[in-house]
Amino acid sequence: MEMTSNVRRKNKQSLITSLPEDVIFDILARVPRCKYPTLSLVSKQLRSLVTSPEIYVRRSLLRVTEPCFYVLLYDSQSGDNRWYIIHPKANGNRCLVLIHSLPAMNPVASFVAVDTRIYVFGGRDDHTKYRALCIDCRFHTVEHLPSMPVPMSHAVVDIIDGKIYVIGDYYRGSNTVMAVFNTETKLWELGMTKPNIDFAGAFPTHCVVMDDKIYVRFIFKSFVYEPKKSQWEMEEMLSSNMWSYACVVDNILYYYDHWGNKLRTYDPKQRYWGAVKGLDLEELVPKRNIHWIHTVSYSGKLALIIAYEGGRTPLYLWSAEISLEIRQGGEIWGKVEWSDEVLSADNLQVRRFLAVMI
Repeated sequence: MEMTSNVRRKNKQSLITSLPEDVIFDILARVPRCKYPTLSLVSKQLRSLVTSPEIYVRRSLLRVTEPCFYVLLYDSQSGDNRWYIIHPKANGNRCLVLIHSLPAMNPVASFVAVDTRIYVFGGRDDHTKYRALCIDCRFHTVEHLPSMPVPMSHAVVDIIDGKIYVIGDYYRGSNTVMAVFNTETKLWELGMTKPNIDFAGAFPTHCVVMDDKIYVRFIFKSFVYEPKKSQWEMEEMLSSNMWSYACVVDNILYYYDHWGNKLRTYDPKQRYWGAVKGLDLEELVPKRNIHWIHTVSYSGKLALIIAYEGGRTPLYLWSAEISLEIRQGGEIWGKVEWSDEVLSADNLQVRRFLAVMI
């Protein structure tokens, strides 16, 4: 019986390897990425194919990329900030898995996901305050980029048209500055920019991009920057809520309102605050006392990472995917596609949550 099984396995391998390589790439590109480690054990040829850059180019061309969720966790025991990935288990549930090949991150660095990469800017000390890195999420490798033209602390970052805008306080100073990194040329634009507006000595805490404009929260006030006009303005209506850990879908901002225990929305064109209907977060998370929720967006959907207390373990992490529907009258309704408890620990805290399309 074992011999028959081995013969069948070898026949399947020979059938696959006898196909033209271009055909094999098309087949493998349609296979879920989480299966690639298993496929790499079949043969040296398949291992070479699923670990090549070409397979990811083909996935992009065929539009079969999938969201991969990266969570930066702070370990209070070791003092490290390490990247984890939400990984599917054999039973269909999900869990957090440490990415051993990626180094610990600086605790005050800023992060932004762009295509298949995560860009990292700045740090706390003299060795990292100018640092810029690029993490290739396809292979979990790190590339050092040209140093930042100016050191920053409390920086926020986002991208418009291939340019990453890094906005923060001048290192150990009280002046807000901005630097721009071109992801195509991998170079910084010359010099830095000092915004022509008074932020009252506050530093930026969060930012999002809507309609090719950067919306930045400075503790108690929110401002908007339009790159085409190089112009800053205060956004009064956005300032009326203390939004944080937000994301954007179709130019609508989404964030978790801790006090109201709901997902709030903001439409910058209408300058109107609303809420996602059809969701009961207390039912979504079976154990109550939610601390906070980080949100990310991808392909018109939301993903959440939820931290809450419950039982004897001080901290649980729960993740969920929410699909969105705009109904007649402009109401936004949400539906939970899946939700899983991905971690329970007493020494880990979420620093950053990102979605990368691979």
